[in-house]
Amino acid sequence: MPAATTITIIDITDEETFGRMPPCADPGFDHRSCDYWEDADRGSKAIRLDWLEASPREAPAPPPRRAADNPFLADLEARSTNPFARGAAARAANPFLTGDASIDDNPFAPRPVARPVVPDTAPRKFKLLARGLGLTGSFAKVLLVDDVPAAYCQFGPLTAYPRAQRTRDLYPALPEAPLPAVITCIASTSEARGGGLARRLVEATCVDLSERGFAAVETYPEVGPRPNATSAAAPAFWESVGFVMAAQDERFPVMRRELA
Repeated sequence: MPAATTITIIDITDEETFGRMPPCADPGFDHRSCDYWEDADRGSKAIRLDWLEASPREAPAPPPRRAADNPFLADLEARSTNPFARGAAARAANPFLTGDASIDDNPFAPRPVARPVVPDTAPRKFKLLARGLGLTGSFAKVLLVDDVPAAYCQFGPLTAYPRAQRTRDLYPALPEAPLPAVITCIASTSEARGGGLARRLVEATCVDLSERGFAAVETYPEVGPRPNATSAAAPAFWESVGFVMAAQDERFPVMRRELA
């Protein structure tokens, strides 16, 4: 591979960065439609073309059914005059607000946090990756070589990946607290193989997870399949980036790295 002039690592935080996700080395798979780790029962790595398009908007909800006639009300519209009906709770007086001042003017009130909004029409995979936005942060990173996507890493809290949790449950000797973050996918394109880019991306991901407060990170490689057919690399790769074998198994070992 030619020497890189510029290497950039970006987080997938919106549909534009989601569009920078590189293709899989095996054309039968696709990171953009994979939910293998998010769905413990029916998840798949296979390419699903219908996932690569924006989702249609959901049909509007039907209007609420009309309530049954109330014999104590001559007219349902008069519900607000019913002394037995529960009215809207009166808003508590705020001693820090005077006159027409709003809560935004109150220096003692916490400021509302603007959270990223994912449109209903966004691709389904992006919706899965966006679950942590505004909370723990992005769940995926892309490494660019001269602005060309070359490697992809997916990660996050264990609770975001039911298949990872199911795999981990096979090994009761693993520490239960604090729960680790997990890296579910690390992959580089065919053209980018052999340049150490996946290792560089894993290192950046581990630094990020440490800064988010995780004490350890685990991954669950599968022993035996072709390199292009696995989303979690091989145990030897993880050992090369500081992971150790936390639970041995002939097919599904657990690799773990303590974070500073």
